Amino acid sequence: MEHLSTLTYEVTGRVARITLDRPGRGNGITLAMPRELADCVERANLDPAVHVIALAGNGKGFCGGYDLVESAQEGMSGPGPGVPGSPLDPAVQAANHDPSQTWDPVVDWQMMSRNLRGFMSLFGSDKPTVCKVHGFCVAGGTDMALCCDLLVMGEHARIGYPPARAWGVPTSMMWAHRIGPARAKHLLFTGELIDGRRAHDWGLALFAAPEAELDERFERLLRRIAQTPVNQLIMMKLAVNQAIHAQGLAATQTLGVFFDGIARHTPEGYAFQERAARDGWEVAVRERDEPYGDSKPKQD
Repeated sequence: MEHLSTLTYEVTGRVARITLDRPGRGNGITLAMPRELADCVERANLDPAVHVIALAGNGKGFCGGYDLVESAQEGMSGPGPGVPGSPLDPAVQAANHDPSQTWDPVVDWQMMSRNLRGFMSLFGSDKPTVCKVHGFCVAGGTDMALCCDLLVMGEHARIGYPPARAWGVPTSMMWAHRIGPARAKHLLFTGELIDGRRAHDWGLALFAAPEAELDERFERLLRRIAQTPVNQLIMMKLAVNQAIHAQGLAATQTLGVFFDGIARHTPEGYAFQERAARDGWEVAVRERDEPYGDSKPKQD
């Protein structure tokens, strides 16, 4: 496996541990992170010693969403043409689109569908994936959390998709599948964040533990799953996932990916981007979220 720049990977006993490791940037998602995530998931699936995959985040929270500043910088420097991360990479072209130029939605699709593919490696993994959310899990970070088979949270951890207010649509479109249409619409119509206790009440989180107990309860769950033979785990996951596929997951994700690009090219999307270019992303996000009662800056 190539050197990992956005996360760490280790195996302890029967557990493969993937940890987002950009704590100075709120574990913000870069173009490299979904690719590295998928590589680690595949590594765990090919390891006969691994029974379950644990996903967590280093630092104060799980993930603050896409690192918009870092994504913009990736277009300024990096590998040569034809190499992921180079200025000619379709992903970089889409991430650094100039609003004064014609927008190509298919180039945007090439970027976001590949990111989604990385996130969905957790859902499509042969072996169970369990995500631990502490602190915060917002915007693009929810794609990773909701693509896992099981989600556990701290009582006071916060999860939600504020870009629903402007400049984003969830590409994984897992919300309705996880909490039902009405609650999904509530969160996406308002961009509201909910805490771990409500996430548990709504069936999104398997449990919400006091922060001091979260790690221990997470480890207890991993140990219980790891006792089950790998062949049984794979069969159970495949069977349950068929119900979600039958609900039309592929179709809703196709809409989600295209709509995410469109949302960044609406009048409101352009205004948000122009404000960010003039005064910085934190200012733009704060202004977007303040009318809803959210004043703390966060990644998207």
